[in-house]
Amino acid sequence: MTNDSRRLRFGMVGGGDATSVGALHRNALRLNGDTELVAGVFSHDLEKSRRIGAELGVAEDRVYASAEEMAVAEAARPDGIDFVDISTPNAFHYPASKAFMQQGIHVACEKPLCLTPEEGEDLELVAAESGTLFCLMHTFTGHAMSREARALYEDGVIGQLRTVVVEYPQDWLVDALEQETEQDKTWRSIPELSGRGAAIGDIGSHMENWVHYVTGLRVTAVLANLEAIGAGTMLDNNFQVITKFENGASGFFWGSQVAVGYDNAFKVILLGEKGSIEFWQENNNYLVLRLRDQPAQILSRGSSYSRPESLKYLRTPKGHPEGLTEAFANIYSAFTDAVRDRQAGVVTPEHDYGYPTLSMGLAGVRFFNACVDSQEAGNTWVQL
Repeated sequence: MTNDSRRLRFGMVGGGDATSVGALHRNALRLNGDTELVAGVFSHDLEKSRRIGAELGVAEDRVYASAEEMAVAEAARPDGIDFVDISTPNAFHYPASKAFMQQGIHVACEKPLCLTPEEGEDLELVAAESGTLFCLMHTFTGHAMSREARALYEDGVIGQLRTVVVEYPQDWLVDALEQETEQDKTWRSIPELSGRGAAIGDIGSHMENWVHYVTGLRVTAVLANLEAIGAGTMLDNNFQVITKFENGASGFFWGSQVAVGYDNAFKVILLGEKGSIEFWQENNNYLVLRLRDQPAQILSRGSSYSRPESLKYLRTPKGHPEGLTEAFANIYSAFTDAVRDRQAGVVTPEHDYGYPTLSMGLAGVRFFNACVDSQEAGNTWVQL
């Protein structure tokens, strides 16, 4: 990273609600302490947006009516933003990201990248033409032990992947099943805002991304069963997907947002030729490593045997739990390193910084759209 000590200026699109993911983004950036929020579109209601901006310390003349207006205005300012954080419902990720990249402003965006592969491919072209950086906020890759898992896999500790099992049950939409209309439930249940899939795009994208991030392997084919449980439910809230990967490995993904009794139980088992790695997000300070003819090993974050890739993001001594905010902060730390380097004229491949990239996001969009295609075709195999 360059030695520029100036705090990076950033703006936000969305994320105005104190309970929203945008608040998590702001808290993570505060934890890093090297950025300042100076602009935003915090709501589609301009007056509400101005109230939120005032609460967040943003000057009224830098609270805008739209992402497009903000992108043009901030690009023209000598003290304009260095990057933008996009924390809107899914349908707005593509137009907002494109607007800022076209003005040469770097982007950090909530997942999924966009709604369709065509939108993602267009964003790739815009990024290439504008030279802008793009960070996709797939939070679970930011955990130190996700970085440890990636280093272990890249070093060949478990050998080539043979199969993967991923489960992600939640129960936060159980109460919504009793609501009378889609609008009473959540924007994730509304196709115009969520896209063709709900749970498959929301949490299924996490599954595909974590495996892709750790192993470098892309999904090449899917056979999906998407279920919309509950009267009047328009989009999926429970799913099972069989996957094939580019190296011939297979996988099984199960996700649900109506699994009673489960909080946020994202869990992955990577089974390789020589052993396996197990990661559980709710116990993310540890990994389980199983090698042939050896007892299972519980690896602890921040230990003497930990890989440099995970130690780089050590914030507290081992045994003192780190969580979701730190994971967000770790991703932002890598991204702001990249922004500072780019501003200093240092051009390094985004992959080398370790944050989820636009190309990873496009792979995720192709994945969940293929799952919907599989469901609509009668639960048949679909090639990506």
